[in-house]
Amino acid sequence: MEVSTEVGKMSWLVLSLVLLTFGLIQCRPPVEDKIGLDPEVNMNISEIIRHWGYPAEEFEVVTEDEYILSINRIPHGVKNKDGQDKEAKPVVFLQHGLLAAGSNWVTNLPNTSLGFLLADAGFDVWIGNSRGNTWSRKHVSLDPKQKEYWQFSHDELAKKDLPAVINFITKTTGQEQIFYVGHSQGTTIAFIAFSTMPELASKIKMFFALAPVATVGFTKSPMTKLSVIPEFLIWDLFGQKDFFPQNELIKFFATEFCSRKPLSVLCGNVFFLLCGFDEKNLNMSRTPVYTTHCPAGTSVQNMVHWAQAVKSSSLMAYDYGKAGNMAHYNQVTLRTYLFLPIKGPINENCHHLPTLMYIYTFLSSAEHKTALILTKKLPADFQNRNGLVSNILQNTVSFFVFHRRDKVIQVWKLQEDDYMMKISL
Repeated sequence: MEVSTEVGKMSWLVLSLVLLTFGLIQCRPPVEDKIGLDPEVNMNISEIIRHWGYPAEEFEVVTEDEYILSINRIPHGVKNKDGQDKEAKPVVFLQHGLLAAGSNWVTNLPNTSLGFLLADAGFDVWIGNSRGNTWSRKHVSLDPKQKEYWQFSHDELAKKDLPAVINFITKTTGQEQIFYVGHSQGTTIAFIAFSTMPELASKIKMFFALAPVATVGFTKSPMTKLSVIPEFLIWDLFGQKDFFPQNELIKFFATEFCSRKPLSVLCGNVFFLLCGFDEKNLNMSRTPVYTTHCPAGTSVQNMVHWAQAVKSSSLMAYDYGKAGNMAHYNQVTLRTYLFLPIKGPINENCHHLPTLMYIYTFLSSAEHKTALILTKKLPADFQNRNGLVSNILQNTVSFFVFHRRDKVIQVWKLQEDDYMMKISL
């Protein structure tokens, strides 16, 4: 049920943000307390890439169901311009998480942004944007103003978006296989896609799963609190279209208040609430950049799907209700996804897709429980026969950086010289 008035469609979260903004206006700090705004605040992904001296390319990919996705490319780094066309570079595809966008891979400074680091390390870097976020809001025949445009969840991101983008990348580069790096929801859709589409999985050389999500039953994220709200009420509160898109109100909040020293910590924590980063591991001077690029939006239906996952403590296909399930799946019961990335035809001789999983147990005990659940979902021989590396890290890590030197991938903390471990491929 969709509320009839525009005010009725506004969520209590947005209303809270409005009230907070007006409250802050009343106690606005002096101008001298304002941090200088980084120019990336008002840039798109290609502009951010070029701002730091890297080459940028942008493409549009049309999915099977006619969504038009924007993807970005950094063909080489600033440190390896010479001889860049002499030989094909290894291709890596970066896929963001829930409520995020491809800009997440380039909004830090170049020495701490995974997209730039990989480009300088000799990779051909491709960056994805899921349907419905800031940069992928186009369709062949539908308009984002129509509720029909927003009738998707991470089922479609896995089964429609990923095949379209990965096939486009392999065709454009001429590479038969690419590396895949996913974060959070970016791992979920990969698990679904690679376990249900072996031909697609065969195009992945290795799957790097950052904070892999195979179950959300133990998750403590504030966003999962939606699961306690009855489904019909979620639809009433948020409408039937987009959920937390980037908009002028958020941009105003970011540029006018997040750029002020007394309020930057508050903004950092709001950012952590929505996009999954920890204030103590953020570069607080970059908070306005982070906040004007995340949240980047998704569909309310996708959030309902995640709420369903929390309630069921497992990841299953979207539940349309008995009648809807019969119409969509030709059965009432829902399919539960098996998280078993494979390559080639499904038979006794099939090979599993090499997968590296990084699980951040420092965030909460819930992450450790999630790790154990995920491990149990994999077959007993998966590690021994196929080189699965599952790392449960006890140290505080802001994010992982994969830096290719010869045939070694090194994983670092926020500071490049703070070495954690290395994995030989």
